[in-house]
Amino acid sequence: MNSFSEHELEVLEGKRFEFGKNWLQFIKTLNNERVKVAEKSLLEFLNIENLKNKRFVDVGSGSGLFSLAAKNLGADVVSFDYDSSSVACTNILKNKYYENDNNWKVFQGSVLDKEFLSSHGKFDIVYSWGVLHHTGKMWEAMENIITLVNSEGKVFIALYNDQGATSKKWLKVKKMYNSGFLGKLIIGSVFYTYFFLNLLFYTLKNGKSPIKYIKEYKKNRGMSVFYDWRDWIGGLPFEVASNEKVVDFFIKNGFALTKIRTTNGLGCNQYVFEKKL
Repeated sequence: MNSFSEHELEVLEGKRFEFGKNWLQFIKTLNNERVKVAEKSLLEFLNIENLKNKRFVDVGSGSGLFSLAAKNLGADVVSFDYDSSSVACTNILKNKYYENDNNWKVFQGSVLDKEFLSSHGKFDIVYSWGVLHHTGKMWEAMENIITLVNSEGKVFIALYNDQGATSKKWLKVKKMYNSGFLGKLIIGSVFYTYFFLNLLFYTLKNGKSPIKYIKEYKKNRGMSVFYDWRDWIGGLPFEVASNEKVVDFFIKNGFALTKIRTTNGLGCNQYVFEKKL
């Protein structure tokens, strides 16, 4: 008799996208240039020079790219993810670059598991980019991550922008994509074409080369346009949040907003909050 994990059952039931399998493909494209871009984006958004002597937790490590970036910048790193394939990605990078380094630890675990979180102590930087809105319990996840922050520590998160009715339509798209082979075929065919034509229109309208745009997309946090598209189309569970609600939540919990970058359309709003004394 087959025994499935909770994650595997959610995938089989069409409730969850296999993020980790997407990341396993992405890390095949990973090179030093992408890693350096990731390092730069961390430092710039956190407004710091390095991460030496800092404890850094990567909540939902995904590909492991930003765990690696934090480690390169001098941090002691704890990485964890709910998805076993994402954990495998992170371990691949750790074993490649820091095989015998005990100051980078990788675990499989959930941000919704308070006992698991409490076993790892407090951190100077709690990082979770594009993850909490995929847990199925986004606000509970946010309540949990703030317990990881030490005095004067920082939280760097990115959450999907609330677009009202448009967000509800995208939820339907994602559910159909994850419903099975036929759903992936139909939705994938429609929306990969849609995104590509949008890219083509945008670049040509602005006198840019589509091929150059795709090649230079890695300047956006070291990521890949194709794998970002797949993540967006399939990304389930899916929740969204308004800037007002996110900022109010952290202020009420003893944090100050130190940086914000918003979007008016698809994608994530980014925030850095610092814990007050």
